[in-house]
Amino acid sequence: MSNKSQIHRLKIEFLEYLEVEKNRSSKTVQNYDFYLTRFISETGVRSAADITLPKVKRFRVWLNRMANERNLTGTLSKRTQNYHIIALRSFLKYLAKMDVLSLAPEKIELAKEGQRQVEFLEEDELERIVAAPLFDKQGEAVTKPGLIQIRDKALMELLFSTGLRVSEAAGLRREQIHVKRDEFTVRGKGSKLRVVFLNDRARNWLKRYLDARGDTSMYVFVSHDRAKAKGRRKEEDKPLSPRSIERLVEKYARQAGIVKKVGPHTIRHSFATDLLRNGADIRSVQAMLGHASITTTQVYTHVTDKGLREAHKKFHGKGRKNQ
Repeated sequence: MSNKSQIHRLKIEFLEYLEVEKNRSSKTVQNYDFYLTRFISETGVRSAADITLPKVKRFRVWLNRMANERNLTGTLSKRTQNYHIIALRSFLKYLAKMDVLSLAPEKIELAKEGQRQVEFLEEDELERIVAAPLFDKQGEAVTKPGLIQIRDKALMELLFSTGLRVSEAAGLRREQIHVKRDEFTVRGKGSKLRVVFLNDRARNWLKRYLDARGDTSMYVFVSHDRAKAKGRRKEEDKPLSPRSIERLVEKYARQAGIVKKVGPHTIRHSFATDLLRNGADIRSVQAMLGHASITTTQVYTHVTDKGLREAHKKFHGKGRKNQ
């Protein structure tokens, strides 16, 4: 067996290990495949033993200088570069577990990232975007909303009430939600279960939407595509994809006159920010967001610290004379 085939065989075995034993999502496996394939292609490694620290360093320099395909005027962000390194370290840990000689994963450190800027909606923006499905393009209120408008209203209310990730919302099944209750369980990243909560508005709109449905689809949010070929048997409505939900949120942001870039994750940020601003403790917010580490949740604290604002008002500029 050639050395080149060995590294590719090990990569395939690692990806299968992620899928079966670690129960990682298909998207995670796909991303790891992309990052590792890029590393193997760029460095030319042919075997596990051929992965050395100098080659890893040269790969990191290449990544740091590579143009961002989404923004040709810039380079890859440190976060994106770190995704490549996380995948490589995970691969090396697997090789060590399998007693395959290679570079020790602990010799590779992640690049230091700058503090992430959190984008969220202010209260008035949030009210406008959540209300947008019940208004037409001219800004007039719809007196008798149709099924799709009711669906979109229920979706927007649910996103803000629960802080769900877009993939979690797209995968919701009807059996998970009991409209008489204000909570349900969702399976998030790493197949971890957590409880999320429905406020009255989200629960009422979900009930109205589900009661109005005439299909038998198992999913909560479906496309309601009636464009079926003539003579074909009617099929169940397909669930909205994560990308479809992203487009809906973007559409209603424009309709609401919000100029900043808005997506489902912006509403998730707004959910967390709203909780913290109103006095929720960070550990509770961590649990509701499904963050594995409190460090991830702490990114919100710099925009919600009322104590800092009060300290500034109380102590700043007291020695200046009024003019």
